[in-house]
Amino acid sequence: MAKVNNYPKLSIIIPTLNESSRLPILLADIGLCSYNHEVNIIDAGSSDSTKNIAKISPANLKVSSDANRGLQLHKGGLISKGEWLLFLHADSRLETNWSEKLLPILEDKNSKDYAWFFTFKIRDKGFIYRLLEATVYIRSNIFKRPYGDQGLLISKKLYMQLGGYKKLHLMEDVDFITRILKVKRLRSLMVNIQTDGKRWRNSNLLKNSIKNLIIRYRWSKGEDTYTLYKDYYSLK
Repeated sequence: MAKVNNYPKLSIIIPTLNESSRLPILLADIGLCSYNHEVNIIDAGSSDSTKNIAKISPANLKVSSDANRGLQLHKGGLISKGEWLLFLHADSRLETNWSEKLLPILEDKNSKDYAWFFTFKIRDKGFIYRLLEATVYIRSNIFKRPYGDQGLLISKKLYMQLGGYKKLHLMEDVDFITRILKVKRLRSLMVNIQTDGKRWRNSNLLKNSIKNLIIRYRWSKGEDTYTLYKDYYSLK
């Protein structure tokens, strides 16, 4: 499909840290976009070839001063020129026709009154992953609590009005979603986004769920996110 430029420009923001094995695949998915867009990669000092991959791609590379995903997302939102912002994790995969499915939303003025998320899928096979997908579906669509690995599509205007992502080491996605829900609504894009099942393959899903609940509870009580960040990754 020929690229055209007569509708809103989309800015795609990807925070990275040592994502050389996964970033090229996501960039290939993004490259299938049939309309005007830009890609902003905000790297947190990768020691692998992530930055080199970004440099030889059509993406814009910016380096963050700290390995802080909230800071990276915040910086990406500020430098983006698009009318719409799409935040993605580097281990995500998009459907072949993802851009065509998003186009009606980008063109509808009423869409700007909402923030939008993808339908969470895991690339691995197995009943336990389908169960996890179902749990995330309920959490996202009924309780309106999607997480960062489900992506987030939001107009630049609304993003700036809400203050965007805060410079948090952890819980930056939960914090932003919570603030969005105070004044606006969340809707599903009804488009799949796949994530790598590697993080769950050798872990106990129940144990991880309990750990996540404890971290969120501590955060709700005002604990410093850097302390939570260190504890979270020391327990992985």
